[in-house]
Amino acid sequence: MKKLICGPMATISHPAFRILVEKFGGCDEYFTEMINAGSLLTQGPFEKYYIDSTPVPEKLVWQLTGHDKLNMVEAANFLCNLPVLGLDINMGCSAPDIYKTGAGIGWMLKPMEETMDMVKGIKDVLVNNNSSMRLSVKLRLGDENFKEEDFFKFALELIDNGVQLLTLHPRTKKEKLARPPRYRFCEELAQMAQEKGVQVYLNGNVKDKSSFEYAQSQAQSCAGIMVARASVQKPWIFAQLKGNGTETLQINMEDLALEYISLVEKFQPQEFWKTRLQRFFSYYPLNFKFGHYAQSSFLNAKNNEDLAERIKAFFIQCPEEKILSINI
Repeated sequence: MKKLICGPMATISHPAFRILVEKFGGCDEYFTEMINAGSLLTQGPFEKYYIDSTPVPEKLVWQLTGHDKLNMVEAANFLCNLPVLGLDINMGCSAPDIYKTGAGIGWMLKPMEETMDMVKGIKDVLVNNNSSMRLSVKLRLGDENFKEEDFFKFALELIDNGVQLLTLHPRTKKEKLARPPRYRFCEELAQMAQEKGVQVYLNGNVKDKSSFEYAQSQAQSCAGIMVARASVQKPWIFAQLKGNGTETLQINMEDLALEYISLVEKFQPQEFWKTRLQRFFSYYPLNFKFGHYAQSSFLNAKNNEDLAERIKAFFIQCPEEKILSINI
């Protein structure tokens, strides 16, 4: 069985969400949302919420982003004193406001020497601090005009500079989710990396048992499968992927929704409540027959109390949606 990983998602990959996933048995690893190196070093008022390893630090991977080598190295030095499973360098985010600063996939577009110098600097920090944290990189294929040989050369250079794990989202900078991911690159990269004792995780388009099995069939050499958006809609998805479908799990969808509000209030600052809850409730209602109605109602809530009342009202109107039975 391949490892199951919960991918990094802005406004989602925080303790409240991890607790919800753990409620259903959890997964093997959780990547955090992006931790901005510069903001971490200036110790802004909200940074402590990004580095809360609750509830399973032994499964947690810090994901670090930034455009400047010095900040990235200094931030790594700070994070290695907060021991978790690993430290991941984000080279895959293709949001324009990220890569245009030189962060995210911007590191794949810079001169290779500059990027590898940053990676080596972070690796040296981990070695010098005797840290057991695994160093990994999450990346894409590159820009629209990427060449296969250049991509593989870049990935192997990462390994030669101390990276111990690669997670590949096999799309280019501008390719949207509607474009099928090119899993063959995950398989080819995994075969190359294996020769150097390094593992590769596949990321992209895994949303249920059938897509999970298809991804596995296309990239048999990958050591793990990363799931992101589908885990927001279905926090129990990892239980489904691990199971054989012979057991039935009944989920009280109203109680779970209300529990998530409470968890966000406990583990996130009040300034973050709105964005964190709106992102979650953009996906969660997709489980319902009248999901778009529920989604519209929940996203228009004025505050948390109003959201809770709207959730309760929805299940009064649609009682058949309250209990969801799934096979695991």
